[in-house]
Amino acid sequence: MNILNIAMKEMKSSLREPRTFLFMMAFPIVLMLILGTALSNAFSSSTLVGDLKLLYNNQADNKQLIQAWQIFSTEIEQQGIIITPLSSTEANGVEDISNNKYAAYVELSNEGLKYYGSSKRMIESNIIQGMLTAFADRYNLATSTLTVDPSKAEAILGNTDWKDDLIHETSLDPNKTPGSIDYYAIAMTTMIALYASLSGIYLFRGERTRNTAIRLMASPASKGELFTGKVLACTITNLLFVLIVVLFSKFAFKAYWGDHYGMVFLVLASEVILSVSLGLGLSYLFKGETARSIVMIFTQIASFVGGAYSPIQDTESFMGFITNLSPIGWANKALMNIIYADDLIAALPVIGVNLAFATTFLVISNVIMRKREAI
Repeated sequence: MNILNIAMKEMKSSLREPRTFLFMMAFPIVLMLILGTALSNAFSSSTLVGDLKLLYNNQADNKQLIQAWQIFSTEIEQQGIIITPLSSTEANGVEDISNNKYAAYVELSNEGLKYYGSSKRMIESNIIQGMLTAFADRYNLATSTLTVDPSKAEAILGNTDWKDDLIHETSLDPNKTPGSIDYYAIAMTTMIALYASLSGIYLFRGERTRNTAIRLMASPASKGELFTGKVLACTITNLLFVLIVVLFSKFAFKAYWGDHYGMVFLVLASEVILSVSLGLGLSYLFKGETARSIVMIFTQIASFVGGAYSPIQDTESFMGFITNLSPIGWANKALMNIIYADDLIAALPVIGVNLAFATTFLVISNVIMRKREAI
């Protein structure tokens, strides 16, 4: 009963502090909105391209090649390619490419195709080059077949279903990828969960600085009850702040949190427990403001390398290795797998590591507190 009374008293004290609300709730929400809006293009899966303009010069007198090119030209025009023959006023198509008039220029001769792509329109040039490669492959197949069975060669050249040959697209559930708001909803939530370590620092230090520690020791509650009640209250309070941030991002910003809310909650809860335990442990290991300085430096570094401010794309690099050392980094990775890959097993290692570190810091704090006369 003493534990519950202590926990309720601690929660009421924390909830009455306006600076706590401002920092633990307004800070991540505002940052989520700013970063999610400013960096929305970085998470876009679509790319706008300009007009696909192809200039060509037909110098061939091979009837089969001319026929194949006419069929090909008609088909790609229907796909939106603007194809233009080299006029007498355009003496050199290469110069037109250099002047950025066209995305690509091709010369047809009996020996084959000679292709020139624009370095200023790389995307458009690569698209047209892929189409021309498909055309060349089909024409080579037709000419090889001509010596064996001319009827089949005509069927190859006469087939106008170029679209299936030109572009093959394979996607693994493309709709289940995070947008900017989705990503920063997760990143800001895990970041503010780590900031719960600041609350852990002042769990007992606050009693000492306010000179209320002696009154607590004179109360009927034991050290164990005081320890358990205050840790429980701090954990619940900070988890409440985290859940409010999650709900606000979901309903106000329409952030996607998937369908496995239970596993998401467990990951976030384990991180909050770790954070509170970390702050509490450091408050006993270091004197004065040293513990607070260490926590502030650690949380800033963990936020930066953990992808709170920008996603870490290359997980195989050294930066990716450092990301896995950050509580924010491994929490973000687990939540991404749970939300977008339905990988519930990804939560277990993260929860296990968080609770293991939390247990270590709680044991250290409890041992040091019991050795003291006061708290």
